[in-house]
Amino acid sequence: MTTCREILAWCDDILQTAQFKDYAPNGLQIEGAEKIEKIVAAVTASRAAVECAAQQGAQLLLVHHGMFWKSEPATITGWKKQRIATLLHHNINMAGYHLPLDAHPELGNNAQLALRLGWQPTGRFGEQQLGWLGEAAYEDGQALADHLAQALQRPPIAIYGPPAPIRKLAWCSGGAQGFFEGAIAAGADAFITGEISEPQAHLARECGVAFYACGHHATERYGAPTLAAHVAHQLGLAHEFIEIDNPA
Repeated sequence: MTTCREILAWCDDILQTAQFKDYAPNGLQIEGAEKIEKIVAAVTASRAAVECAAQQGAQLLLVHHGMFWKSEPATITGWKKQRIATLLHHNINMAGYHLPLDAHPELGNNAQLALRLGWQPTGRFGEQQLGWLGEAAYEDGQALADHLAQALQRPPIAIYGPPAPIRKLAWCSGGAQGFFEGAIAAGADAFITGEISEPQAHLARECGVAFYACGHHATERYGAPTLAAHVAHQLGLAHEFIEIDNPA
């Protein structure tokens, strides 16, 4: 019998969760059954993901985006109550791993994004070393945009100047547009992330560094299923990834 506690201890160890200063709790957020036979992974603990986990007969829902964030009210009402009520009714554990899952050198979102795009990481930068650096060989900004669109199955918001080779990349999955200045300082020719805010368009034009916003969900839909598959393989459990599309 594999217990939820064993899985959580394994995840805490491999992701080194204690090393991160995060704005969401990492690990168990909602307690359910003690014995685990099946894990369902999803990017976010949405109501749709919770209901899918229940339909699949899972005892653990493993996600990147959990339900509790420091910036949100502490009360459990409305949509949050509905999600939690469903988890409790079906005795499903819900565990979330945020920044530790972004950062892991093999299982994490940034590592898996690089793997799918054929990038070889060469270094790190930024707060808690969450930003990644790598070498590339793109003819120009449009060639990189085309590659991103094909690999991630959606066109990015792309801001780049006149045709020029792109040789050094910086990237950080999700809502990491604030890392752009760090990427510029690191000497990147292009920065890839999930979201863009108003200032980044101006910085890209003024600094001559290309900026690509590929979607928060699109850049972070690889870490959770990879972690779940790895845990399941190590502990002899069933697992499944629930893809719930999100245009953001």
